[in-house]
Amino acid sequence: MSKKKVVLAGGSGFLGRALAEEFTSAGYEVVVLTRKVKKSSGHVRQVEWDGLNVGEWARELEGAEAVVNLAGRSVDCRYTPENRREIVASRIGSVEAVGRACAACAVPPKVLIQAGSLAIYGDAGRRVCTEDAPAGQGFPVDVCLRWEHAFDSLELPATRKVLLRIGFVLGRDGGALPTLARFVKFYMGGAIGEGHQYISWLHVRDWNRLVLWCVEHAEAEGVFNATGPFPVTNAEFMCELRCALKRPWSPRVPAWLVRLGSRLMRTEADLALTGRRSIPDRLVESNFKFIYTNLESALADLAGKRAVGDSIGEIEDKIEALKTPARARVDGVRPARLASQLSHENFRSVPEGSSPSSGFVRSSTPVGSRRFRSS
Repeated sequence: MSKKKVVLAGGSGFLGRALAEEFTSAGYEVVVLTRKVKKSSGHVRQVEWDGLNVGEWARELEGAEAVVNLAGRSVDCRYTPENRREIVASRIGSVEAVGRACAACAVPPKVLIQAGSLAIYGDAGRRVCTEDAPAGQGFPVDVCLRWEHAFDSLELPATRKVLLRIGFVLGRDGGALPTLARFVKFYMGGAIGEGHQYISWLHVRDWNRLVLWCVEHAEAEGVFNATGPFPVTNAEFMCELRCALKRPWSPRVPAWLVRLGSRLMRTEADLALTGRRSIPDRLVESNFKFIYTNLESALADLAGKRAVGDSIGEIEDKIEALKTPARARVDGVRPARLASQLSHENFRSVPEGSSPSSGFVRSSTPVGSRRFRSS
């Protein structure tokens, strides 16, 4: 019996490599569409594409269980006119190419999962952003709106469509976390700017499980915020990262210095100085079970340490604490709507002696860090 096939378009980056390993472990055949085919890629088959035109690669979509489109030029750059054009064209072009290929299939893919970004909400401050929150303003928002419009415009009656607005995925092998970790290791791990901007984070293992869940659950359709349930401020995040890496308190990095440094690093300061307080409302309503709900536990796992675990009873007590008016108000620690949805069913049980890497929550304090202090 042949394996079910999953096609990862633009899957050679950090998120795609993580998904390829996850789907392979789950028994799927994995095909990665990439601009540069490597000689050896283990159990994953690579096929060349240009991300814009329908070519020989389109045959791989025939009868596929799922297609996941992660293609798009990195936004970690200066927003010059040329880079802006490439950022937009790489996203819209890949969506349209994948859409045309799916439409031409005799047996279309069962589901098309499209990457998006929480950046669509703009610099939202303390405002809680669920999937129905309004869009913000600025170039990143404009990119996201055009990106999502291109996906919404695809006419694929035989294919279920899912759009994931992806947050800050934490992993050892890519993304922004290794860069931040290097700063912290050199004692430059203070809060960025005022440190009030929110970071909506997600452990890479939950990212993998989330995409697999979307593939295997027919009820998963439409827009989902692909982030964990408890965002934190930048100040809290940097404090937890310092603790995970055993580094002392560091002074905050003022905004003017961030802007100067971003020019030297050929990137945009707003990537660090802005943020959004997004929550996965629809995932919680769908009873998706997160493994990592606490930043301390997530960073401890990625740093190779074991975190102290909480029993199910302790987790329930903390969830109940979130339901009190003092904690549940919108300008408090957590939004009331999410807190009212959560129960111990949204967490894994913790067998004695398990570590975070075993797939169980070791430290699931939903209200954030126990060690937090302002930086």
